[in-house]
Amino acid sequence: MNIIIVGSGKVGFTLAEQLVKEEHDVTIVDTDEEALRRAGDQLDIMTVRGNGVSASALREAGAGEADLLVAATNSDEVNMVCSLTAKSMGAKYTIARIRNQEYTSSVAELRQNLKIDMVINPENTTAVEISRLLRFPSAANIETFCRGMVELMGFRLQEGDFLVGTPLYNLPGQIKKLSLLFCAVDRNGEVSIPNGSFVPQAGDKLYLIGRPNSLDQFFRQLGRYAPKVKQVFLVGGGKVSMYLASILDRIGIRLKIVERSEERCRLISERFPHVTVICGDGTDSELLESENLTASDAFISLTDRDEDNLIIALYAMQQGLGKVITKCNRQGYAGIVRSLGLDSVISPKFVTASHILHVVRGMQNSQGSVMNSLHRIADGGAEAMEFTVGPSTRHLGVPLKDLRLRPGVLLAVIVRGRDIIIPEGSSFLQEGDQVIIIARGGGVLDLNDIHAAEPTASGGSGT
Repeated sequence: MNIIIVGSGKVGFTLAEQLVKEEHDVTIVDTDEEALRRAGDQLDIMTVRGNGVSASALREAGAGEADLLVAATNSDEVNMVCSLTAKSMGAKYTIARIRNQEYTSSVAELRQNLKIDMVINPENTTAVEISRLLRFPSAANIETFCRGMVELMGFRLQEGDFLVGTPLYNLPGQIKKLSLLFCAVDRNGEVSIPNGSFVPQAGDKLYLIGRPNSLDQFFRQLGRYAPKVKQVFLVGGGKVSMYLASILDRIGIRLKIVERSEERCRLISERFPHVTVICGDGTDSELLESENLTASDAFISLTDRDEDNLIIALYAMQQGLGKVITKCNRQGYAGIVRSLGLDSVISPKFVTASHILHVVRGMQNSQGSVMNSLHRIADGGAEAMEFTVGPSTRHLGVPLKDLRLRPGVLLAVIVRGRDIIIPEGSSFLQEGDQVIIIARGGGVLDLNDIHAAEPTASGGSGT
C-alpha cells in the first residue's frame, strides 16, 4: 500500500518502522530536516520536507494516489486540516491524531465535516490500557477480545510457583479444568509458542488466554491474587494522567497525583475536585514518603522522561507496592526493564501503532476474513489477532487435526455464540465464529494466512 505519514515524531517514526517491515511504500512529510534525515537513514522510505497543511507538500508526497494518510504531528489543528486537504486531493483513507478532549468529544462531527475516516488519541488509548491493568493487578499485561468475553494476560513466573519445572501436559487437574491456554512465552527475550511438553522456568513471562473468570481463578490458585485497587498514586500530570483521572473518577478509585507544574496542578484540581494533587518533584523519595506512598494499592509513573519513570517505578517496587505501572517509549530500554522486574510497561507510541496497523491490515484484507483487533505482545515478538470467520475462509468444518498450520502460528480460541472453545484436534471453524490467532514473525493478514503452504505435486514420473 502507498502510505503517507505527516509528522516524524515518536508515533510517526514508530508507525513508519512497522509499516516498512510489512513492505508498504511509506513517505514521511515533516518540516524538520534533521528528523527526516534520521528517518531516511534508518528506514527504507521516501521523505518530503514541508508543512502538512501545504497542498504542494502533500502533492509532492503523492497524496492524490495515497491509499492511506496518517496525520501524526503534535498539532491537532494541523492534523485535521492535513486530513481534509489530503482527502480533497484523492487520498482514499485518512487517520488523524487528535488529543484535545474538546475535539475528541465530537468525533462524529470531525468525520462528517473534515472527512476524517478515523480519529486516534494516543493519550486516551494509553489511559484505557492502564485502567485495564488496574482492574486486574495480578497480570503484567492484559488484552481483551470478543467484547470482553476473552482476555489474554501476561505474567512473570517466580521461584516457588507450582508451574516451575512442570511440563504443561502435567499440570494439576484443577488447572486443566479452567479451560485456559498457555499461548506464548518470552524467555530472555526469545518468544515461542509452547506445546504440552514445554517446561516453564522461573523468570519466564507466560501469556495465558481464556475467560476472565477462569483467569481470575488461575491467579488465585497460583497465589498471585491481588485485591481490587482502591487507591492509586500517580507521578506526572500530563495528558495521559488527565484521561486516566477521568476514568478512575467514574469507577470510584481514589487518586493522588504529584506534578511539578503549578499550572498543571491548578488545572487538574479544577477539573477533578476529588483528586488529591501535590505540587512537587515526583522523583524526590522524601516527598513520596511524606505523601504516604505505601498506603496506595498501585503506583503509576507518567512523566515525560522515560528515565525518571523507570527510576520512580523501581523505587515504588522497593517499597513493596502491589502494582507498579510505568510509561516508557524507548524500545532500547526493553531489556533493561525486563531485567529489573518491571513488567507492566506502557508505550503510547506502540499502542497507537498497533491500532493503525490493525486498520492497515483490514484495508488490505477487504475481501477476506474480518480482522476485529490486533495486539502486539511480548515486546512485539508476537501478535494476537481476532478474526471473524467469513464465507471465503478455507477449510470450514474440517477438524483442526487434519490441517497444517504455519510454523509459529497458534489457533488459540474459538468463540461461537456464547461458547468459549479452547481448540482440540476435533474442533473446527464455521462461518460467524470469532477466532483468536497468536503468531510470531507477522505475515498474518487474513485468517487463510495461518495455513502452511500446500505441497506441490511432482511434475515428472519415475522411470
